[in-house]
Amino acid sequence: MAPAVIYDNQPDEAPLLLNKNGGKAGVSNGTYDVKEDYAGDYRFAPIEEAQVSRAMIKRYFNTMYERAISDVVIIGAGSAGLSCAYHLGKTRPDLKITIIEASVAPGGGAWLGGQLMTPMVVRKPAERFLDEVGVPYEDEGAFVVVKHAALFTSTILSRVLSLPNVVLLNATAVEDLVVRPDPRGAGQRVAGVVTNWTLVALNHDTQSCMDPNVLTAPVVVSATGHDGPMGAFSAKRLVSMGLLKELGNMRGLDMNRAEPAIVNGTREVAPGLIMTGMELSEHDGSNRMGPTFGAMMASGIKAAREAIRIIESSQIVDGKIVA
Repeated sequence: MAPAVIYDNQPDEAPLLLNKNGGKAGVSNGTYDVKEDYAGDYRFAPIEEAQVSRAMIKRYFNTMYERAISDVVIIGAGSAGLSCAYHLGKTRPDLKITIIEASVAPGGGAWLGGQLMTPMVVRKPAERFLDEVGVPYEDEGAFVVVKHAALFTSTILSRVLSLPNVVLLNATAVEDLVVRPDPRGAGQRVAGVVTNWTLVALNHDTQSCMDPNVLTAPVVVSATGHDGPMGAFSAKRLVSMGLLKELGNMRGLDMNRAEPAIVNGTREVAPGLIMTGMELSEHDGSNRMGPTFGAMMASGIKAAREAIRIIESSQIVDGKIVA
């Protein structure tokens, strides 16, 4: 894995404002002169604008440096990608898990139910995942209803981001897949992702060449959803790079066929690349399920288990599967 980053002579992040006598301004008895008073005398600790910039820059680029070699990269922070990250992060706290999300706001289509209505329907037995992460619901027999889809998405986001081994890089687009010769046999193996700021990725036609960055990993999980502005990215890229003959294309809505097809079909679709969630419907040509979300959660869990299986059955050196 990547060596730790060492910062030499970094400025102290704590505010240090000197008064005319050389003492710290606004400091009393070793603490800042702050006050939580909502009657008109609320006072903050002093700060310099550069300190804010340095606090963000140091942490963000330290993260990018450290995650240039990850154990698992997850493309997409929708319900499937987040469920995968949660199960993977909880089960294997030793793994470095990096989520790449193109949107500023993670969560994909799981902020609302169907036709912009707020409740979220989850068919049994997937409600067990709601129990695990602590999302309340109403039991309707064969399915349960979360009062607002955002309650699930905000909760799973909170659970995922609180895991010390999980990092989320949002507003970041995956522009391509890294491929190498597969040490296990003939053919190519997916070995990472090519990234850029989403705003850059959307403007390659308006500016001169803006080259990307690369994150490598022995396992990539693609959870980019069905076809859309950035949906089904990996499925479509597999076709264009010759690793998949053609897309299956998502079929019409059938909830009873769609959800088990997505969960049971979650797998390593190409060496090094696991596909989960609605992107599988485009890859395999399975039905869409519409506004039911249990398959997204269960598919994410299965993708996590597939990632663990690959890692535990492989010899990995410097983030590369060598045998």
